[in-house]
Amino acid sequence: MLEFDYDLFVIGAGSGGVRAARIAASHGARVAIAEEYRIGGTCVIRGCVPKKLLVYASRFTDEFEDAEGFGWSLEGARFDWQSLIAAKDNEIARLEAVYGATLAKFNVELFAERATVAAPHGVKLTQSGRTVSAKAILIATGGRPNLDENLPGIEHVITSNEAFHLKEMPRRVVIAGGGYIAVEFASIFKGLGADVTLIYRRDKILRGFDEDLRNALTTAMTSRGIHIIAGHIFTRIEKTQTGLAGHITGGEVVEADQIMFAIGRSPNTAGLGLEGVGVKLSGNGAVAVEGTWQTSVPSIYAVGDVTDRVNLTPVAIREGHAFADTVFGNKAWTVDYKAIPTAVFATPEIGTVGFSEHEARAQYGDIDIYKASFRPMKAILAGRDERMLMKLVVERASDRVVGVHILGPDAAEIVQMAAVAIRMGAKKSDFDQTMALHPSAAEELVTLREKWIAPGEAAG
Repeated sequence: MLEFDYDLFVIGAGSGGVRAARIAASHGARVAIAEEYRIGGTCVIRGCVPKKLLVYASRFTDEFEDAEGFGWSLEGARFDWQSLIAAKDNEIARLEAVYGATLAKFNVELFAERATVAAPHGVKLTQSGRTVSAKAILIATGGRPNLDENLPGIEHVITSNEAFHLKEMPRRVVIAGGGYIAVEFASIFKGLGADVTLIYRRDKILRGFDEDLRNALTTAMTSRGIHIIAGHIFTRIEKTQTGLAGHITGGEVVEADQIMFAIGRSPNTAGLGLEGVGVKLSGNGAVAVEGTWQTSVPSIYAVGDVTDRVNLTPVAIREGHAFADTVFGNKAWTVDYKAIPTAVFATPEIGTVGFSEHEARAQYGDIDIYKASFRPMKAILAGRDERMLMKLVVERASDRVVGVHILGPDAAEIVQMAAVAIRMGAKKSDFDQTMALHPSAAEELVTLREKWIAPGEAAG
């Protein structure tokens, strides 16, 4: 008789959990996975995938406006929110089915219900009341949107979860926050025709990003008509006859049809029973892992956003894969967290990899900066004033390029390939010796020759 019902029980069928389950099963493990909402997790169901679809939709406004500069006459174009959401829902359902089929193909048993940890080797399925045993338990429950529960009127706001399922397109949107999700949804709603206000408690959006990117995106969003109120927060939110009224510090009142909170996310560990079996959690509820994926309880592991290390879908997938290979495949390896590329799908979008300028100065001391700001070719005939920014951060002693930062069309696509060069330790001289692809925006990365000198700084 087998000692455990399963070799691995995964709680959470998001990107990291599904990858771990599939890889473990491919190594011959008996695997089960539980998901209380929908297979695919935040990214597929109510995160990066549906968001990118809405981003595409929002950018058609620019395409229609720009077309006239290229000889096209467009009349009668109109946007229908319900059609967009229906098309988005169909695609998400298709992807969810693909995830489910993958689990079935590898004989992973799926429990469509909430699961909690009952013991170091025990999992309780809350709907059926059944308790099962597993040699290893993997926590892959991701994160959840933050809300200020003490704010009067907080019950009137939405988060990104609800934004994907609004029955009507709001004409006045106020967004609290200044990170990825806030600026992306500000761009989405503005592109679709809404009047958008962004309220952020700090002095500038996108804390942690390179300062040139922060400044350039702030300028671009403002020029597009997004009203950014920095250094303020909500004090209360009230329901009115015409929508919502948001009162902010300083006494200003902003009116909206929808107020959306995008003030960060927290690890989704509440009520999982982790502390009861001895799993250590950090102050914000994140599962503490010992170097790789193992928690303070040797039989319990965690990957992805629930650990609050690097909260990106590709990272969760890589962690899930490494965990399964190491624990069940006798192929030990760890995740390298250096030089992870990331994108902010605002309009214009950001793609970035490596150190920002201020991080590089702290890390290396002497650095060289190369950057260019220009109007993309398409913008010229279109009559659009928006500029593209490209920036290289170079460690002076070694000539290695340690950061690439781009704002503008296709920034994410360009940076994905630049990330390969960064990981390989490419030098600025390697960029210089690479033949330019002309005409393209990306050729600027290999034609930058003049070092940028900050005002008052001596040339290196």
